[in-house]
Amino acid sequence: IGKYVNGKPKPIMGHSMPLAVIGVFLLWLGWFGFNGGSVLSGDPGPVSYVLVTTTLAAAAGIMGAMGTSWIIQKKPDLSMVLNGCLAGLVGITAGADVVGIGASIFIGAVAGVLVVLAVLGFDRARMDDPVGALSVHLVNGIWGTLAVGLFSAEHSFMVQLTGVLAAGVFCFVFAFALFLGIKHILGLRVSEEEELKGLDIGEHGMEAYGGFQIFTTQ
Repeated sequence: IGKYVNGKPKPIMGHSMPLAVIGVFLLWLGWFGFNGGSVLSGDPGPVSYVLVTTTLAAAAGIMGAMGTSWIIQKKPDLSMVLNGCLAGLVGITAGADVVGIGASIFIGAVAGVLVVLAVLGFDRARMDDPVGALSVHLVNGIWGTLAVGLFSAEHSFMVQLTGVLAAGVFCFVFAFALFLGIKHILGLRVSEEEELKGLDIGEHGMEAYGGFQIFTTQ
């Protein structure tokens, strides 16, 4: 409710940008765990290499998103910058151990640009994605997977593209069937009353932030 006004998207901002920044830093740190672990050994050489490419891609994602949002929105939007960091991390994940240092920077920078364009594009298409998950994970997951075929001599672009298409078809069909079933059995949305009260009330019987309840029943 209130996301689209007169057909135009209206951002519903989170309550604390400093906490969002801390959350992104935690994710950045956590990314070292599963990207570093993806080499399947404790060899310090390959693990260290992955940590370098991961860091460079994240930093490049920040710069790419900041520059793009500055150009398009006339301000360096912090929420876009944070998503740019995550986009860089997502983009490098598939090839962190097989692409070069320069390639990791390029992959991250492109991911930062793509995430801003995707957020704005999904908004215009009226696809409600409040945390930019489609823009960060779907768009840049595809980009990062294809980038392995572009920047690694050991991998084929067509094989990577086939993998993307195969995963996309499977996930679309499975998710469509799953959510169609949920829609008919439970419903996909809460009632207008519960939404206005807040899901903390509906799900847990208490408020997350005292005094923020805006809807009461008689």
